[in-house]
Amino acid sequence: MENIIVAKFGGSSLADAHQFEKVKNIVDNNPNRRYIVPSAPGKRHGKDYKITDLLYLCHTHVQQGIPFDDVFKIISERYNEIVKELSSRYSHMKDLNINYYLDKIKKDISEGSSSDYTASRGEYLNGIILSTLLGYEFIDPADIILFDEDGCLSSSDTQEAAHNRLIKVEKAVIPGFYGSQCEGQCEKHIKTFSRGGSDVTGAIIARAVGASLYENWTDVSGFLMADPRIVTSPRPIKTITYRELRELSYMGATVLHEDSVFPVREAGIPINIKNTNMPQDPGTLIVSDIKATNTVGTITGIAGKKDFTVIAIEKNLMNTELGFCRKLLSILENHGVAFESMPAGIDSVSLVIADSQIKNKLDDIIHDIKRQCKPDSIEILPNMALVATVGQGMSQSKGIAAKIFDALGKNNVNIRMINQGSSEINIIVGVENNDFEKAIRSIYEVFI
Repeated sequence: MENIIVAKFGGSSLADAHQFEKVKNIVDNNPNRRYIVPSAPGKRHGKDYKITDLLYLCHTHVQQGIPFDDVFKIISERYNEIVKELSSRYSHMKDLNINYYLDKIKKDISEGSSSDYTASRGEYLNGIILSTLLGYEFIDPADIILFDEDGCLSSSDTQEAAHNRLIKVEKAVIPGFYGSQCEGQCEKHIKTFSRGGSDVTGAIIARAVGASLYENWTDVSGFLMADPRIVTSPRPIKTITYRELRELSYMGATVLHEDSVFPVREAGIPINIKNTNMPQDPGTLIVSDIKATNTVGTITGIAGKKDFTVIAIEKNLMNTELGFCRKLLSILENHGVAFESMPAGIDSVSLVIADSQIKNKLDDIIHDIKRQCKPDSIEILPNMALVATVGQGMSQSKGIAAKIFDALGKNNVNIRMINQGSSEINIIVGVENNDFEKAIRSIYEVFI
């Protein structure tokens, strides 16, 4: 594997000309940073606009027959300001006529371009600017990131197209967030990932070029052991495995787009979450595995989510009744509801479901459970939060669960549910919504 680095820069890292300069310095500082993936400009301050939001608004205006000139003017001024400031410091930037691209995009939007095409132009324009600034080749991801007719990423076709194209290019800028979809007689049109999809683009490019490292540059210095809005100055996580990341992300810890993990995980490529504003910080390194000897007695992080409802079901001799749980899950499936957890005993089972899943469906679900499963009792327990304590080394450590339960008990937090998977990489406890923050602080303090 060559020593190639793919670096993705988020919207806050490319929000204005000053941020572009930081990115240039970071890229220039390491010649191995050969493939760069930019997002669209993010907010410069709290009351600012994200360019992607403005582009979506332009599309909505056109759909509703409302003039979008004023909105597009804000977009145009933002890009012109970036190019103007960069041109004052870098003479070669004066050759870039950004209005040529802006005029074409405005024309396309006015003629009814798709929502995906319109939204993707933020990354496209940032790619044009950044490739000019760095002196890198610009490669349109529409040529190498391919979606099938159902709108799903075609991984094998994308891998082949991206590898064959990029292997011939020493250094390139590839905008994030979008690719192309082939329909009918193979007429291509722009197709975007979900919001935050530039993370996915970076991972795809890293796999395609056989990168030794995928850097994801943002405005935070990696992951923290807990939410800083709940825990004061939580410790940074220096190293985390993909499995641990998956558990923490699922429970609400967000820095990376969830789908961005899979392409690089399959290829064994580590991810380094870095801070554009503090590039000297080591950030968080995400790896396939950590030796258990390095993690014994420790946890990696704590995360959680509020607003769950528990449907607690009891029935004598439930464990001898064939198909009981299958009936339960079929009822949820028929109502389009996914469950979060399903702790069970010999004569009892509980369904833990996010409130957002069962909105306006709970009464119908209960009715169907009573009719099809004929339980002895059903109890509805609302207002529950789930808190996950995650760590690769927990399975080799004695007393981790005891520490968690003792910490919660000493802080008067009532545990409503306990769930630990067979992998023993995490322990999930259910607590009252009102105790959510206190539970996270209690667990954090006992391990730090």
